[in-house]
Amino acid sequence: MSYKLFIPGPIAVSDKTLRAMAQPMIGHRSTDFVALYNSIQPDLQALFYTKDPVYISTSSAWGVMEGALRNVCQKKVLNCMNGAFSDKWNDVALRCGKQATALKAEWGQPVDPEAVRKELATGAYDCVTIIHNETSTGTMSDINALAAVLREFPDVISIIDTVSSFTVVPIKKDELGIDIIITGSQKALAMPPGLALITVSKKALERSALAKDRGYYFDLIEFQKNHENGMTPSTPCIALIYALKSKLEDIMAEGIENRYARHARLNKTVQDFIFSKGFKLFPKEGYGSVALNCFANTQNIDLGALNKILKSEHKLVIDGGYGKLKGKTFRISNMGDETDATIAELIKALDAALAKTPKAAPAA
Repeated sequence: MSYKLFIPGPIAVSDKTLRAMAQPMIGHRSTDFVALYNSIQPDLQALFYTKDPVYISTSSAWGVMEGALRNVCQKKVLNCMNGAFSDKWNDVALRCGKQATALKAEWGQPVDPEAVRKELATGAYDCVTIIHNETSTGTMSDINALAAVLREFPDVISIIDTVSSFTVVPIKKDELGIDIIITGSQKALAMPPGLALITVSKKALERSALAKDRGYYFDLIEFQKNHENGMTPSTPCIALIYALKSKLEDIMAEGIENRYARHARLNKTVQDFIFSKGFKLFPKEGYGSVALNCFANTQNIDLGALNKILKSEHKLVIDGGYGKLKGKTFRISNMGDETDATIAELIKALDAALAKTPKAAPAA
């Protein structure tokens, strides 16, 4: 049984994107692959707002998130934490044997630029990690304000996760002075999981070249050497690169500004409907994600029962809360290829399902 996914990733994939993956296979060291790889670079650079190369990794975004730490962290990393995935980045740093500080904010709060400034001013750090759009809580931090702080510390390499915000809102890498931006295929890009994109400044590459334990699979120097020849260091998932090319065609045909506007419009449409049912946003006011909405379960409904109704009667599914927020929040994605029509269908289904959904059982 297939369901239309309105969860925050993986999200629904269009038939056009799926068909693109069915093209005949080519050798990853062939001239055909070089042509494919080089053909997508200009659009990728335009979407990242950068003149730097955009490397392609067959992995989840976590692969290059861990790899970035192994490449550029020699002294200590500041992990900015305000949700499940940013919390995990601190765990990853420690598992890689890195010295790391957890700069914690309550779930639903954005990363505080002043707190970042105060910590970096100690001089203890050579890199910092930030998740721009913390998907677990639907919280989008102010990347422009954070980047302004980071520019005050040119010796600190900035590593930004944009997995659920890339192509949803503009993130102008070169203008903001960000060193490393990472994204993945399965969220805002509306592709199947398995591909990560990473764009890296010259400064970050120079730092990487000094690292003795950066490994091989996610070695930024290897990515750069192969990029110069229109290739990837290891055998990539060529089918997903075909899908990426197809998706870039879609984005450019729509127009990136139109894409940003569509995400904002659909996000507000979902908000307005759920607000009308008496729910509130979970994240701090003014910092709600544009890619998804995370609502506090202020009506104390049985979210498991809601999803059962949505699945059985409407063939769609939303998310019933992540990690410690399970049952306390619910998340609805509007990212990727969603349209006014698909969101209208979602709202119609939610309206019918909510009318049938019981209250949650009292806690034992």
